[in-house]
Amino acid sequence: MTTLSPNTSLSANIFRTRGRIRLADRQRLFGHAALTLWLTGLSGAGKSTIAYALEDRLVHAGMSSTVLDGDNLRHGLNRDLGFSAVDRRENIRRMAEVARLMNEAGMIVVCACISPFRSDREMAREIIGEPYFAEIYVSTALNVCEARDCKGLYAKARAGQVAHFTGISAPYEPPSHPALALDAGSLRLEESVSSLFGLVLSCCGPASREEGAEHDYFI
Repeated sequence: MTTLSPNTSLSANIFRTRGRIRLADRQRLFGHAALTLWLTGLSGAGKSTIAYALEDRLVHAGMSSTVLDGDNLRHGLNRDLGFSAVDRRENIRRMAEVARLMNEAGMIVVCACISPFRSDREMAREIIGEPYFAEIYVSTALNVCEARDCKGLYAKARAGQVAHFTGISAPYEPPSHPALALDAGSLRLEESVSSLFGLVLSCCGPASREEGAEHDYFI
């Protein structure tokens, strides 16, 4: 895989084209601010289940929302990536760039991705922008995730059939200061979703961020 550096001569000859519609205009249209909720945790922790349940609640509350699921992106946009540290980082970068575009369109984005390394999650925060990024730690314990093993991956990893498997043969670095921590091993799904929904309301509110927005996105 070849990754172009942002400092290459090619990039020096590419220029941004600005449209007429600002982020504040889109947020007035939707009636809420943009946000990315970045759900991180072990495989089987419940990230995707929580993400799609939250999306359902947000949409039914009249809020524009979508989910970016790590496994789903690996079937398309990221299908050329493996699970080495380098490929994992590129996986995160691409997801963050898509989330940023969706935030620029005024949407609330829920990312569900193992994203095991702090440095990669910090990269995602920088791409998306601090005011629009909320790191959510789905802190379900390894033994609970392994007992669930809904995809059979832990058994394969223990048997040496899956390399670089987070929590077994590859490390996971938990967030130091997440916006919210959810132990899906002890919380009911509805409790996790309600906590996240409350966070979204406090961050986005029913009103948009107007002229004082920290980022002046154009698309």
